[in-house]
Amino acid sequence: MFTNHDAELATINSVNTKNPFIALFKKDLLLEIRQQYTLYGILLYIASTIFVLNLAMGSPDDKVWNGLFWIIQLFICVNAVAKSFLQESRGRMLYFYTIAGAPHFILAKLLFNAVLMMAMSIISMLLFALLLGNPLVHIGSFLLLVCLGGISLSLVFTFLAAIAARAQQNAALMAIMGFPLIIPQVLLLMKISNIAFGAVQSGLWSLMGLLLLLDLLVVVLAWILFPFLWKD
Repeated sequence: MFTNHDAELATINSVNTKNPFIALFKKDLLLEIRQQYTLYGILLYIASTIFVLNLAMGSPDDKVWNGLFWIIQLFICVNAVAKSFLQESRGRMLYFYTIAGAPHFILAKLLFNAVLMMAMSIISMLLFALLLGNPLVHIGSFLLLVCLGGISLSLVFTFLAAIAARAQQNAALMAIMGFPLIIPQVLLLMKISNIAFGAVQSGLWSLMGLLLLLDLLVVVLAWILFPFLWKD
């Protein structure tokens, strides 16, 4: 019988020096597909949280709707990304060290978590519109911002998960470090997304540029600093 463990070993063995980035990304994708209980757990968390908000608040006004959406995205990201590095055993990390470089490994993790979080954010947006009403005036703009915001949140927490994983698998460390760093980003996303509700937002392109600059900074920091954690 072909078990999840066998599939994981088969995918890991496909990692080669010719294209380790793609192979590592495929490994994470295959594991997520085969270990469906983790994906279903996240979806259940999203649906149940929004359903409880519906029972408690009904259809909130624009500002409350916007604020609740991004706060929920924050906690969804913690649940979706926290396991990214914490599930990697020490022996498996040693194996990856022998066949792939640190930049390929961290970039594959960043890309996979960005894709996962972007999908979760879109699902969350649809459930919000279904259960809490749809106050959006510019749905396309908000959908674009939801994708960008999901990627931004995932980049930060993936980098923090890498640090926490090397600190004796201490998941609490990720939350301690993450929330002071992520709160300014969430506030920035809330401010930018006001435009989707018909509000006039001054300095919109400057705010968008700042958000993209923060994302680029996280990627560069991960690229530079992760090799030092990798060698530990």
